[in-house]
Amino acid sequence: MTSPSVTTTKPQAPAPAASTHPALSTPGHDTGLLLLRLVLGLTMAAHGTQKLFGWFGGGGISGTGQFFTASGYPAGDAMAVLAGLTETLGGLGLALGLLTPLAGAALVGTMVNAIAVHGTGAFFAPEGIEYELLLTAGAATLTLTGPGRYAVDRHLPVLRAHRLAHGAAALALAAVLAAVMLLVRA
Repeated sequence: MTSPSVTTTKPQAPAPAASTHPALSTPGHDTGLLLLRLVLGLTMAAHGTQKLFGWFGGGGISGTGQFFTASGYPAGDAMAVLAGLTETLGGLGLALGLLTPLAGAALVGTMVNAIAVHGTGAFFAPEGIEYELLLTAGAATLTLTGPGRYAVDRHLPVLRAHRLAHGAAALALAAVLAAVMLLVRA
């Protein structure tokens, strides 16, 4: 008698379920972050050069320093240099995606002071804070999300994979430094 031939087959592994979550970094996502970084960063850098060099119709250090003095800050010229450097370097850093958590937080701290000086008497321009608030929110968003794939940070080991903790810590530092600057203001 012969035994029937028995073939055993391995059970097939179930096909992986389609992910309902999109990839964290897609070309569209990264391109959108690049666009936001360029527009916000270069806008802020231009504001900084107005303060430092008088470019684009700005007051330069002297004119901006007078504004800071009139706004209650001591040493108006020094404050003009500090604000100008923060906006220029923070803006360029953001545009390049270089040290993004610090660059974004620097702009957030500067804009918190701008909102405080401008006042909150109204929301809409020309008297309101809508423009300053939008710049602050954009910088805070980039600080928390990271610069995306098209950024210099992708080549820095510690910032290659952006971590929310980096952005949150940078924003906490920005809040503390902005508060100190506001306390210095008379």
